Order: sequence, then structure tokens, then C-alpha cells
Amino acid sequence: VQLQASGGGLVPTGGSLRLSCAASGSIRRLNVMGWYRQTPGKQRDMVAESTNEGSATYADSVKGRFTISRDNAKNTLYLEMNSLKPEDTAVYYCNAQRLLFGQTYTAWGQGTQVTVSS
Repeated sequence: VQLQASGGGLVPTGGSLRLSCAASGSIRRLNVMGWYRQTPGKQRDMVAESTNEGSATYADSVKGRFTISRDNAKNTLYLEMNSLKPEDTAVYYCNAQRLLFGQTYTAWGQGTQVTVSS
């Protein structure tokens, strides 16, 4: 599967953005889809993950502000980001994982820049 992320931009502190990650095929069989973010010189960290069984996991720093969701009909993953803070500034990447015959297959989308001005 190929992933195409979009929706980043420049917003003021307290603003909102919605990121989208469009998949080239059906996302129903993707066991996990998620959003990660990375700043220069630092590792890529998990922001939110969603399983195809309906559960979601969030990094502590975004709990209560970010919401991850899937639209299976549109083969798209979303990240609704509210109450944005300058420390949310990063390149955001979408990720998909499929477990098949004991192997985990992983795909990454290109990043989308999110900048929150103070």
C-alpha cells in the first residue's frame, strides 16, 4: 500500500488542523495505522495509532487534544488536532502495518509539515 499524507500548515497556538492520509488500496486489512512526528535531530515518535478492531492509542502529550480516525469507505486515515501548541511543531508521517503469516509489513507516507506559531 502507498500512503499520501496532507493537511499540514502554519497555525497559531490554540489553532486546529486535520491531517489526512490517503491509502492506495483498502485499509480494512491494515492491522494498525498511525501518525508519527519528527523534529530535526530527534527520533520519530508515535503520536496516535488506530487498529482495525477499533482501538486507539495516544501519546500522553496529545491526549485530549488529538483524535485519530479511519474512514474505510475512503481508505483514509485522519488526525484531528486541536488546541495546538508550539511543541506540536514537527513533520508528521502516517504509517500502516499489516501482520501477515507472522510477518509485519510496514509502509510510510511522505511527511507533512505542521508549524504552530507562538
